Amino acid sequence: MSTSVRRPHGPGMPWALARATASDLAGPLPAERTTPDAATGRILARPVIAETPVPAFDTAAMDGYAVAGPGPWKVTGRRLAGPGEPGAPLLDGTAIEVGTGAALPPGTRAVLPYEHCSRTDDQVTGDVTGTHIRHAGAELRAGDPLAGAGRPVTATLAAAAVQAGVEELHTHRPPVVALFVTGDEVITSGRPGPGQVRDSFTGLVGAVTGRAGGRLLGSTRLPDDPAALAAALTADGPDVLVVSGSSSAGAADHLHRVLASLGATWHVRGVACRPGHPQGLAELPGGRWVVSLPGNPYAGLVAALTLLEPLLRTMAGRRPEPVPAVAVTGAARLYAEGVRIVPVTGSEIVPGARAGSLHTAAAADLLAVLPAGWRSGDPAPVLTIP
Repeated sequence: MSTSVRRPHGPGMPWALARATASDLAGPLPAERTTPDAATGRILARPVIAETPVPAFDTAAMDGYAVAGPGPWKVTGRRLAGPGEPGAPLLDGTAIEVGTGAALPPGTRAVLPYEHCSRTDDQVTGDVTGTHIRHAGAELRAGDPLAGAGRPVTATLAAAAVQAGVEELHTHRPPVVALFVTGDEVITSGRPGPGQVRDSFTGLVGAVTGRAGGRLLGSTRLPDDPAALAAALTADGPDVLVVSGSSSAGAADHLHRVLASLGATWHVRGVACRPGHPQGLAELPGGRWVVSLPGNPYAGLVAALTLLEPLLRTMAGRRPEPVPAVAVTGAARLYAEGVRIVPVTGSEIVPGARAGSLHTAAAADLLAVLPAGWRSGDPAPVLTIP
């Protein structure tokens, strides 16, 4: 069952609206050409059209003999799979030995499998019970569509494109992300000393970025210095700049002031959720995006799934992903002004979640988004933990 509702400070944008805003603001990035194999995991910006027929030529579907006319047949040669012209037309009453995949000469009536015939010297006899021929273009003709724009390029689709003679695909360019981990207390390696914490954001942001179809360019630690932050946000390169920390209203939190000095436009500035309230999404002049993640690790994970992942999915050309709902049981301290986001294993809430700790999320499968009126057993939207 649920427990008492807590009422802390200001709410911010409703969680569902914030996530939808992140999904709807940006458009897919422009298309770029790539080989089919390199396109795996990307989203098609243009349809894939067969360049050659499949099969490209009449080919044997079985090992045996290509025969012409009625039998018995005189064997005049052999043809295995491999390059080269299919040879002169077969004359009635003649045959050539063929392997599966071999190009068949004109005039072939059927392929007589070994198990359906017998051979003595150069004579073959048997009953033709099927053609066992894969005719040119029987499966695809040149100009036939293989897949439409918006389709993810799977390894199978890439292989089918290669089979159909396609040498390049047009896919949306993956968004490039740079992460800036702020804070004088943050270290990137070694055991933390007094007053220090390890960077726990790089792996999380990298996983969320990759899952959404983007590419993490790198992670940089920044001191609590507004000039350093401004320089990082104005450097050329990435499409999306993710800042962990520096997002609240403390003496070391410079992000809002820096973005104001750069003329940025806020689209999400605080979200009505706990944890993760001081998250945000802003747009720099010129069209680059800044995603602000709270410095507490669990709150930062919530923000990455709320704002960063849907933004990147859209930029990568992926279709909006509905948030599923499942029945959730257990106890939670609800938030009257918005939603409480809790880790869940199966359908049960994992107790003890705190904004600054990841251990409960690490023990869970999902994050459940509980509205203020939720009761144990009610359905709630859930997010998959990376």
